[in-house]
Amino acid sequence: MRYIILFWALPMGLFWSWFGLSYHDIHFGQLFFSRVLHDEVFRLYGDILGLDPSILPGMVARACIVDTVLIFGILAFRRRKSIGAWMRERRRGPAVQDVASPSA
Repeated sequence: MRYIILFWALPMGLFWSWFGLSYHDIHFGQLFFSRVLHDEVFRLYGDILGLDPSILPGMVARACIVDTVLIFGILAFRRRKSIGAWMRERRRGPAVQDVASPSA
C-alpha cells in the first residue's frame, strides 16, 4: 500500500506544482514553468478532447479528488480493523492509570 500512496502522491505533487507555478507565471527563467507553455498545454488538450481549454483545470481537479477518495477508501477498507479499534478506544476516553504503582 505504501507504493500505491507513493505512485499517487508523486504525480499529484508534480502536476499541481507545475500547474501552480505555470499558472502564476513563476518560471525561474525556464519555459517549462511559463504561462505561455501552460496555456499551450491546455489548448492542446482542449483541441484533442474537443473542449474549451478554460474548463480543463476544473475537470482535472475533480478527477484528482475522485482519485484521492478512491485511494484513501481502499486504504481505509484494508485497515478497517485497526481503524475500528482506534475509534472504539477514542470513544472510551482516556485510560485510567494505576494509582498504586510508584512511578519512580
